Amino acid sequence: MFTGIVEAIGEIATIEPRGDDWRVRITVGKLDLADVKLGDSIACNGVCLTVVEFDDQSFGADVSVETLDCTTWRQYAPGQPVNLEKALRAGARLGGHMVSGHVDGIGEVLERREDARSVRFLFRAPADLQKYIAGKGSISIDGTSLTVNRVDQDRFEINLVPHTLQETIAGDYRPGAQVNLEVDIIARYLE
Repeated sequence: MFTGIVEAIGEIATIEPRGDDWRVRITVGKLDLADVKLGDSIACNGVCLTVVEFDDQSFGADVSVETLDCTTWRQYAPGQPVNLEKALRAGARLGGHMVSGHVDGIGEVLERREDARSVRFLFRAPADLQKYIAGKGSISIDGTSLTVNRVDQDRFEINLVPHTLQETIAGDYRPGAQVNLEVDIIARYLE
């Protein structure tokens, strides 16, 4: 489990195809790997990946065919920035919302507009996810816990404050960009 509070922006250093799936190496920026062990989970743009190797500056993980088929990862190349978050420890503060790291679908950025020091984004969600997106509810976009402002059929609006724009990859979102969406886990289970 994760909180959706991004700890660092990393970067994909290498992608090594291994049959139909990949082994990736991700540099971690300011993410502290001192407490990381083999087998730990790190969310990368909202996708829970298992650490299979690591050093002080980076870690390696396998990206399965399922992940490549269900997320934006197939579009990635070396140099791609990624939001990073280590798994939630029991007893730790839950600053965002409960995020599983299991992407539900791919959304699209439709609009970006400045709003004082914040930026408002309009996204389109796949039809099968629309029923789980509620105004003032939670959603994870590329692993970032966010509050939905408004919903209008297949579109929803998010407002990002300066801190989120600076500390996540969302500051670079432009219309046409695709993003990983994970709906609120409680909404999914309530259904």
